[in-house]
Amino acid sequence: MSKIVSMDTALDLIRDGAVVGTSGFMIAGTPESVFRAMGERYAQTGHPRDLTCVFCASQGNAEGQGYDHLAQDGMIAKIIGGHFGLTPKLGKYMAENKCQAYNYPLGVVAGIFRAAIQQRPGELTKVGLKTFVDPRLEGGKINAVTTEDLVKVVEFEGEEWLWYPTPKLDVAIIRGTTGDEDGNITIEHEPVNLEMRTIAMAVKACGGKVIVQVEQVVDYGSIDTRLIKIPGIYVDAIVVAAAENHMQTNGSFYNPAYSGEIRVPVDSLPPLPMGERKIIARRAAMELVPHAVTNLGIGMPEGVAAVAAEEGLEGMVLTTEAGTIGGIPAGGGDFGVTTNPDCVLDEPYQFDFYDGGGLDVAFLGLAQMDAQGNVNVSKFGPKIAGCGGFINITQNAKKVVYCGTFTAGGLKVGVEDGRLLIHQEGKVKKLIPAVEQITFSGQYAVEKGQHAGGLAHHRAGGL
Repeated sequence: MSKIVSMDTALDLIRDGAVVGTSGFMIAGTPESVFRAMGERYAQTGHPRDLTCVFCASQGNAEGQGYDHLAQDGMIAKIIGGHFGLTPKLGKYMAENKCQAYNYPLGVVAGIFRAAIQQRPGELTKVGLKTFVDPRLEGGKINAVTTEDLVKVVEFEGEEWLWYPTPKLDVAIIRGTTGDEDGNITIEHEPVNLEMRTIAMAVKACGGKVIVQVEQVVDYGSIDTRLIKIPGIYVDAIVVAAAENHMQTNGSFYNPAYSGEIRVPVDSLPPLPMGERKIIARRAAMELVPHAVTNLGIGMPEGVAAVAAEEGLEGMVLTTEAGTIGGIPAGGGDFGVTTNPDCVLDEPYQFDFYDGGGLDVAFLGLAQMDAQGNVNVSKFGPKIAGCGGFINITQNAKKVVYCGTFTAGGLKVGVEDGRLLIHQEGKVKKLIPAVEQITFSGQYAVEKGQHAGGLAHHRAGGL
């Protein structure tokens, strides 16, 4: 019997109260057609309801796609996620206490999917110690109705670890490029592998059902077996997406240089215009050494690659938490993917590398920093962005460089005669007595002997 089915047939596999694992990094790898259809079915029938949703990265585009389709009263009962910044409706849903909500480090969520494959009771790791995920602080709980401590502190051979329990997964909703009648899936047009295969294996190990959204379907035997990334034994239902619901990224409908199908000539990145972003990126680039394995965060740190290219620093290897190695990481709506990648790993393997200290240096932004060296990028008043891969990266990179201005919200600067001039400070101060939430622990970094530094614009002076 063919596994290529209608959307209604696929949605029948999602029962009330199901624990659902989903793939996606912003729009890349996000099964938008299935999310949209789930939201429409719930609006019409009230089912499926009371779902527990488990995911690594934010799956949406800040314009109503992805998980925002599911942010309907009663549809979601619990969230265990790594990031929520691109799903404002879901963020509001959680902030209004309409479901229980936990924020784990992105790499830890990938780890609990793998724990489910092996039927292990949980993921044991040091990632998250002394941050808001530690149960001695907040335990990753992000609203008032979330009261149970899922994360536990465990002592093993004289050292402290955090233990994150493994959920029993009932349904996977993931994405690929091509599927055949037997359920075999390729991902040749996807710019990142993410955790698609891992989630499918985890759900099958738990006795659940796997739904895959694809661009196209073919007869069994049509696919080169070397291209199959998710074998049919892991898959229960394949649905074909409309093209507009299968964008490669939020910023690109389809770019073969992102998926490694072609390489485009890139002599150099366009130079950044002079201003505070270039000044900060230029200072940050001084922390690079030849052949450094590097991670660049979104926003201000994106300029480091441009400045390094402009000034002739060669040999650094840029990576993204979504799994790319080499090439030129994209920014904005394409963040997480890479032009001309040398290699694209499954996301869980990338975090194995990060957690093992593989990064020589990480350049990341900051929203708040305090006198104890703590940094917050995850929660500001009622706004819940989530930590994403920030905790994995910052706790395990050999050096961490924070890039940002002292203030935000209306900051106006100028550059004249080689000097930076502050015409108007921003309304929001970033350097404060105590951060709202500890996403990076200064105390833990000192205990580990980690080298970390913050970079911000000068009040005035040479560039």
